[in-house]
Amino acid sequence: MTAMTETNDTSATRDARDRILEAAIVLMKQSGLSGAGINQILARSGAPKGSLYYYFPDGKQQIVIEALTLYAARVAAAFERTLSSKKRPADKIRALIRFVADRFEDAAFEQSCAAGAATLDLNADVAAIQPVIANAFKSWQDVIARHLPIRSATRRESLAGLVLSIIEGAYVRGRAEHSKQPFVDAEQWLVVLLQELE
Repeated sequence: MTAMTETNDTSATRDARDRILEAAIVLMKQSGLSGAGINQILARSGAPKGSLYYYFPDGKQQIVIEALTLYAARVAAAFERTLSSKKRPADKIRALIRFVADRFEDAAFEQSCAAGAATLDLNADVAAIQPVIANAFKSWQDVIARHLPIRSATRRESLAGLVLSIIEGAYVRGRAEHSKQPFVDAEQWLVVLLQELE
């Protein structure tokens, strides 16, 4: 096997593996764990069934855990970029809510948070996924907390948790109402709250 062939094989492997993870993320954003079955992931990714089990020998649970871990890191990085783009706390939260709302609208109100949607399907059969989702939420809460002007770490974490809960709740209402209005409403009240803390 030539070096060129080895490189192409490695690239093809990475591409198929990545496509499987990306498909799982999109499907979870649309319909949680129940909508991200092996057949749906295969259809969306275009990967052969044999390759799926080659890359993910533990099947769907392994795919979901790796996909949610990847998704969590991306969201944390996006939150950090968005919050860092502004100086005042109220402007930071306004930018964050608008960032999430705009992405939601761009997806025609049909894709919410993959972690939030997957949470609704948690049960004893997929218990290993629960800590992955909990860690995702905690990482996002930590990012938000670093940008809040509160000296008390406990209160800062609590307020960051409220912001995150509002975002997740706005996704649920937004899906039901086919609108980003829940995010607009949340932004207005959160900005008032943050302005009082400045």
